[in-house]
Amino acid sequence: MQAIRHHEQDDGSVTRESPSQSDSEVRDGIEVLHDLELGGSRHDDDEKAKAEGDETSQDPNLVAWKEPFDSENPKQWSRRRKWAVVFCVSCFTFLSPVTSSMVAPALTDIGRDLNIPGSLEQALTMSIFVLAYAVGPLLFGPLSEVYGRIIILQLANVIFVAFNLGCGLCRTKAQMIAFRFLAGMGGSAPLAIGGGVLGDLFTPEERGRAMSIYTLTPLLGPAVGPIAGGFIAQETTWRWIFHSTTMLGAAIQVAGYFVLQETYAPVLLARRRDRLVRETGNAALRTEFDGPEEVRTVMVVATALTRPFRLLATQPIVQLLSLYMMYLYGLMYLVLSNFPALWTGVYGQPVGLAGLHYIALGVGLFLGAQLTAPAQDRVYAALKRRHGGVGRPEFRAPTMAPGAVLVPVGLLVYGWTAQARTHWAGPDVGAGVFAAGLVVGFQCVQGFLVDAYPRYAASAVGAATVLRSLAGFGFPLFAPSMYDRLGYGWGNTVLALVGVVIGWPGPALLWWYGEALRKRSPFAAGGGAGG
Repeated sequence: MQAIRHHEQDDGSVTRESPSQSDSEVRDGIEVLHDLELGGSRHDDDEKAKAEGDETSQDPNLVAWKEPFDSENPKQWSRRRKWAVVFCVSCFTFLSPVTSSMVAPALTDIGRDLNIPGSLEQALTMSIFVLAYAVGPLLFGPLSEVYGRIIILQLANVIFVAFNLGCGLCRTKAQMIAFRFLAGMGGSAPLAIGGGVLGDLFTPEERGRAMSIYTLTPLLGPAVGPIAGGFIAQETTWRWIFHSTTMLGAAIQVAGYFVLQETYAPVLLARRRDRLVRETGNAALRTEFDGPEEVRTVMVVATALTRPFRLLATQPIVQLLSLYMMYLYGLMYLVLSNFPALWTGVYGQPVGLAGLHYIALGVGLFLGAQLTAPAQDRVYAALKRRHGGVGRPEFRAPTMAPGAVLVPVGLLVYGWTAQARTHWAGPDVGAGVFAAGLVVGFQCVQGFLVDAYPRYAASAVGAATVLRSLAGFGFPLFAPSMYDRLGYGWGNTVLALVGVVIGWPGPALLWWYGEALRKRSPFAAGGGAGG
């Protein structure tokens, strides 16, 4: 059980941090320093760390990082080496979201060639890829904590490349849907593992810039994909959408082979232990992560797989934020899947030109991401000063409010300008405002979850990931029939009203009741210990 405990609390690092560095918050999925309110547990943790540190220095059989410098410790790699890994992992992370939406402009052509007549079934060929996001991270995340980050990342990319190639060669509807799902499974691994790789490389005070690059790529991917997909489908054939992403995936795989090395501390130290055992014959050598083999292979995976569902079933904070994340993610893929139909059907534009309108979504996502991070910091710091220098997860709630307003406003502008067939700039502005609100919501929800569940952050975010991926799969399926019956104006009005009902009360509920809910929780910061 020691391995599980250390992994959850120390994020895989055996190097000790000072008390001033041990607590952190998350901004845009980026861990930065803050004072996490854990009641009296902080002093206890410091005493435990001191005791374990004394044990480490006195145990000649304990294999740990050399002090003060160890060239094999990823946190002490050269800056150039670290940033090469950041760039490569970000490329892996960009590839999958691009592929998920790149087929959107070609859905009609795919349906014609593969005998997929209905718009619902055509949309399924895109959204089935996202459905795999609800399954893959729950598998690849735990495996990366047993066998290492890089080997799982690269093996998963091989799965993606193989089945994405199959999509380009398929001849039937069943083949397309099956191959898309399996490609999505492989493509989901970077979304689950990439953040851990960066956490292995950088200390909290160094991690912000690297994480800002890494977290931007999966947001831009779905917006960039349809632009390229539209021109490819217009100039060649839809099959080259898959061939091009397959070649890109293969190129990234080759680059990763030369650039990426294992970063996960328990795996690296286990390799060092095994090497020393062979060299010295001392079978008593161990690392502080060691445990019985059955604990490593069964309990770690079982704990990671079951805890997200326990959190989702018992934690009102997780339930509320997961519901809102589900709504946002579903809307994103609903808009992505239906965007080409607006420009080709209503505005009569060619496929390639229609794809350029995704730039509006990309601009909104980029601006929202860049503006939210400093806003969260300023609001959080001001509230912390006002409350005696004590930070709380609830200080994230005020920053959620602008996003909750921008999403329905953007939907209304987008829907009614499209309904009235105004100048193309009208729907684009609405889509951009919607996208900005979307990323504000994403970042604040993820930040709140990690602040509220610092020890079990991966499980809390994992619970939200399952629901949001199911929504990303399901929402595009009803979009065509909804717009056919209600039109863009009333259709988006319905979606906006749902956002008002879910999104507007959320920040207030978290602000007023979040602390009380945390204190009653065995999982959350300020609650009892649990697992």
